[in-house]
Amino acid sequence: QVQLVESGGGLVQAGGSLGLSCAASGRTLSTYGMGWFRQAPGQEREFVAAVSRSDTNTYYADSVKGRFDISRDNAKKTVHLQMNSLKPEDTAVYYCAAAVYFTQPTRAGSYNYWGQGTQVTVSS
Repeated sequence: QVQLVESGGGLVQAGGSLGLSCAASGRTLSTYGMGWFRQAPGQEREFVAAVSRSDTNTYYADSVKGRFDISRDNAKKTVHLQMNSLKPEDTAVYYCAAAVYFTQPTRAGSYNYWGQGTQVTVSS
C-alpha cells in the first residue's frame, strides 16, 4: 500500500508556471506506475500525465502536451508535474495516483491509490 500527498498548487496568472509534487510513503515507489489527473468543478476527472515505473515512458493528454512535464524520483519517492504556459482552462484540483498494473495509464480506473488533491487556479 502507498499513501500519496500532493503539494505545490496555488494561484498563478495565465502564461505562468507551477510545479506540483507528490510525496509517497509506504511501499517502494518503483512498484507503481504514477499519474496525474485533474477535476474542474462540474466536470469529470480527466487524465493529465503519467509515467512508467522506471521513468522510461511518459504519457500526456493532448491538452497539456508540450506544456507539462512529468518526472519521478524513485529514491526520493516523489513524482513531479511541471506545468508551464498555464491557461485558465487548466484550473482544477490536481490529483496524484498510483497504479499497480500500468496497462492503461490514461484511465482513472487503472489507479489503485489517490492523493487528496491540490488546487490549481489560473487567472486570465
